[in-house]
Amino acid sequence: MTLAHFLDGLRCSSCQTLNALRLDPARSVVECRECGQSVLIFPEIAEGKAR
Repeated sequence: MTLAHFLDGLRCSSCQTLNALRLDPARSVVECRECGQSVLIFPEIAEGKAR
């Protein structure tokens, strides 16, 4: 399962549009297609490993 799968069913916190979020992994940004609001993401490198 990828980060993009977690965006399904979510609303934009700014405009409240459902399923309008898209992931741009090259820029590490999640952006709303409706209003253009964007947020930087910081994926965890050691995902799934015990610390």
